[in-house]
Amino acid sequence: MESGKLLPTIPVNMTISGFTFVRNAPKLFIPVKESVASILPLVDEFVIALGKGDPDDTTEQEIRSLNSPKIRILHTEWESDRFPRNTIFAQQTDLAKEACKGDWLFYLQGDEALHEKYHPVVKKAFKDYLHDTEVEGLLFSYRHFWGDFDHYNPSHAFYSREIRVIRNLPEIHSWKDAQSFRYHTQPFHYSFEDYQKKEGTRKLNVAQVKAEIYHYGWVRPPELMGRKRKISSSTYRGKEATEALFAKQETLFDYGPLNKVAPFKGSHPATMQEWIKKINWKDQLQYSGKRNRKKQPSKHEKWKYRWLSWVENHLLGGKRIGEFKNFTRIR
Repeated sequence: MESGKLLPTIPVNMTISGFTFVRNAPKLFIPVKESVASILPLVDEFVIALGKGDPDDTTEQEIRSLNSPKIRILHTEWESDRFPRNTIFAQQTDLAKEACKGDWLFYLQGDEALHEKYHPVVKKAFKDYLHDTEVEGLLFSYRHFWGDFDHYNPSHAFYSREIRVIRNLPEIHSWKDAQSFRYHTQPFHYSFEDYQKKEGTRKLNVAQVKAEIYHYGWVRPPELMGRKRKISSSTYRGKEATEALFAKQETLFDYGPLNKVAPFKGSHPATMQEWIKKINWKDQLQYSGKRNRKKQPSKHEKWKYRWLSWVENHLLGGKRIGEFKNFTRIR
């Protein structure tokens, strides 16, 4: 060993893959470059299913600007008609997952990032559970940022934990709209029905990691947030139903009064610092007062979720009441 250098903290007989899917990232304000960079130090390779985007899509240039030999790009086509209700996201996730070579597979969506302060915790979890074959995945807590980078939404309306590391097993597949994973006990045929079903599947057995995933999917200029929601609705409901649904809605998404969500006092991942400087829509946000009753409230502003969130955050220490859990925690 050279003087002053430490031995690798990850054993040489264990390999880690990162993976994700994406397209049209810059025009939808998706920080995919920053997301990938946030876990590059933890992985031996990072596989990206890059869908064919619009003619002016510069997502590939953004990713390649990282200049990392760890990155492998798979060029894909989105068959949204074949995979409706946003199961196209799960199918694209599977394409990336199945090209991975690691023992552990670390999945981040393009609007998620891991703070570098959690790297040692995650490295330790990789090592501790490598030979604990009952553990099929690692579970992370979530922090959902809202409107800008100085506020987050701890509402019951948002999932509080999710699986982001899985073992490299062929029976594990992305599920529904790619928020999570399931273990399939029957043959998998890569159909819309397979990505939707519960029969012939089970939840993964997971260990909780004391680390948070920072989710930036709700931090976009109001105009782009409105466009992103419309695109997601289109791939879920279809174009005609989406046009009817959005016909009477404003182009600009209304985040509502930010004083009704939680202020963020911590730091963001180092890889996000330049991205955060891009914020230029603060004058379009509401920082005090009450929501305009003429505008449609977000889910977390409805009375049911406000009540549940208050009880959970003030009386139960953040523990969720009746939250759906697509996992079985065993560690």
